[in-house]
This record gives sequence, structure tokens and C-alpha cells, in this order.
Amino acid sequence: MKNSSALLILLLLLFVVSCAPGPNSAARTPNREGEVAGFWAGLWHGLIAPVTFIISLFSDKVSLYEVHNSGSWYNFGFVLGAGLFLSGGILGHKKKK
Repeated sequence: MKNSSALLILLLLLFVVSCAPGPNSAARTPNREGEVAGFWAGLWHGLIAPVTFIISLFSDKVSLYEVHNSGSWYNFGFVLGAGLFLSGGILGHKKKK
């Protein structure tokens, strides 16, 4: 029983890791306007991610994520912005006692 649980966990972990995205070949390269999105753009994109996602379902001209970004700082801003929107400052609520 213990071996089957370990095997199941290993297979689940392998499945989750295999779904991870690959590297972004456009990172740190400027877009057509010569700009690279940094931390502040990532923060903004994270904050508006729910709205952007809905629009992106109906329009090919809107993307959820800026591929021409500065790398780690953009990613940090994006995750921070999405976290603030989804569970923190803007829509977050206090637990009732």
C-alpha cells in the first residue's frame, strides 16, 4: 500500500511538471515600438488580468501576458498584481469572527 501511494504521488508530480510552459524566446527583446515590459507593466497586467482574460476570449488582438518582457521582474509584478486582485487588497475581505 505504501509503495502504491508513493508511485501515485510520483506520477502526479510528473504529470504536473510536464504541463509547465517552456522558455519565452521573446523575453528581453523589444516589441515593435522598441519597448520591453518591466515590473510596473507586469503589476498592471496582473491587476487587470481577469478583465483581460475575458476580452482575450473574444479578440485576437488582446493577450493576457506580455511576451516582450524583462523576465523575472515582469513575472514578479504580474503575480503580485494578480494576487492583489484575487486574494489581497482590492477584492479581498476580512474573515468574520
